[in-house]
Amino acid sequence: MPAAPADHHLAAELALLAGYRLLGLRAEGGGGDHVGARGDRAADDLLVTALRRARPRDGLLTEESVDDGRRLEHERVWIVDPLDGTREFSEPGRADWAVHVALTEGGAPVAGAVALPARDLVLSTVSPVPVPPGRDGPPRLVVSRSRPPAIAAPVAEDLHAEVVELGSAGAKAMAVVLGDAEVYLHAGGMYEWDSCAPVAVALHAGLHCSRIDGRPLRYNNPDPLLPDLLVCRPELALAALEAVARAGGARE
Repeated sequence: MPAAPADHHLAAELALLAGYRLLGLRAEGGGGDHVGARGDRAADDLLVTALRRARPRDGLLTEESVDDGRRLEHERVWIVDPLDGTREFSEPGRADWAVHVALTEGGAPVAGAVALPARDLVLSTVSPVPVPPGRDGPPRLVVSRSRPPAIAAPVAEDLHAEVVELGSAGAKAMAVVLGDAEVYLHAGGMYEWDSCAPVAVALHAGLHCSRIDGRPLRYNNPDPLLPDLLVCRPELALAALEAVARAGGARE
């Protein structure tokens, strides 16, 4: 069932507000774990309070709050990562961190927003960004800066791709949405809040999103571990999935 227009707008507005809050904290100075922990807490407090007020009948899963399991009783569940890329947020000058706000219905992401505050961008399902034209030359494969999957090198070789390393999962997925990369691959560990909002935005933009073995992504599971992800231009989906399979990625 499609989300109501108000849900799309709420996701975008809250991601924007949390981003402003994080930029303010960052401007106060400091660095390292201290500023990252402050950012996690402040953004989580803002988003949880706002969602409880605006959508009191919906479930909620957020990285920074205790999961009491009550979300499993709901058809509509908001899935939030208040600060995706805490490490990058803690490093002055880095822009590859994000705020994720998404709504799922029946386990499917139906509305969402990814704010890239340091780039003054919010990409959302309010006004989906169409898939940009393809570019000449080898595809760019974006992977985790801190935890690149073991299959990244063989998949890149198979696809004749250039490897690009970035921080936040949101930043990496939005690189494909914006046309700064063609494929985003992750394997080896992530949670529902890492991918839900980026997948909502990417799907609305017309991109391919799936598990690395091609299975669909389903959310609001009892265990929020959702360890792998493929986001790519639709014309590259089959080649990317086949390259992952040849690299043994589905067994990671």
